[in-house]
Amino acid sequence: MIRSFKKQIAGLLVCILAIAPGMALAYPNGTVSLMVPYPAGGPSDVIARIFNTRLSKQLNTPVIVENIGGVSGALAAQKMLGMPANGQMLYQASPNEVILSPLANAAVKFNAEDFQLIQLISYGPLVIVARKDLPANTSDELVTLARKSSSGAALAYGSVGIGSFYHVVAEHMGQTIGAKMNHVPYKGAAPLLQDIAVGSVDFAILPHFAAIDGLVEQGRVKVIAQLGAQRAETLPKLPTVSEGKLLKNFSFTIWTGYMVKKGTPTNVISILQKAIHTTLADPQVRESLKIQSQLTAKPMSLEESEKFYNAEIAQYRKIAKAVGIERQ
Repeated sequence: MIRSFKKQIAGLLVCILAIAPGMALAYPNGTVSLMVPYPAGGPSDVIARIFNTRLSKQLNTPVIVENIGGVSGALAAQKMLGMPANGQMLYQASPNEVILSPLANAAVKFNAEDFQLIQLISYGPLVIVARKDLPANTSDELVTLARKSSSGAALAYGSVGIGSFYHVVAEHMGQTIGAKMNHVPYKGAAPLLQDIAVGSVDFAILPHFAAIDGLVEQGRVKVIAQLGAQRAETLPKLPTVSEGKLLKNFSFTIWTGYMVKKGTPTNVISILQKAIHTTLADPQVRESLKIQSQLTAKPMSLEESEKFYNAEIAQYRKIAKAVGIERQ
């Protein structure tokens, strides 16, 4: 009888383990961490702090912003991936961290497919910021100058690191227009902007944020164009590169989205998705994002999120390969 009872218990455990991945979990189970892959005070951190308080109300539990910078955003990602797939950790991602970082940095031990995108939060316009005395005031003039300089002293552009989103897009631009340009990597946008202001580098492609406007007002840098398919609502007077003749259909923005570890239970994801959608609809959240030059994303179904994310993975892997990005 004892042997029979043990067999019954063992069989029950096997059944429980078999159905465990699909079991509904009580969620949230305590505080939720919102992982931001950069230090406090930067543009990514500001987005998180606009969002977390109202998301806390929707989930009826504290959502705490946790800033973990380093390794192109990978340290925060690796911490989340090392924890159970239970939705208690959200990762605030962009293509820079989850798609491009694993392609360029040998220290990154994950792949883009380790994450599931729940919902995009916002889009940020990309702008071309140049030194004030660069002899180009439009995107067409910049293309002409870059082509002309290829045969002599090539233009120098900066980015926030090798393999970063902004490095890849700038290399793609050079390849598209047939111009050789010299890449100068920096550890962040702040020192890069300062070097553009003193003329150490010619230009950079960066997300639009307040510090750029401040330097423009001081006459220390200029903004030549934006890279979106159409003028962003937050930059209605700044032309897009597609409005010129030499960079037609060259269109990029930088998105921010909330992700969980792949394998998170469907009921948890559904709860998170509903809470995020409700938060996105909050007028104060939308206005606060707009002040930060962020355009609020439209609500997406999980199928739409998956389709979008897979397309982004394919697109940026293709571009990174074409411009010669290699793991270092």
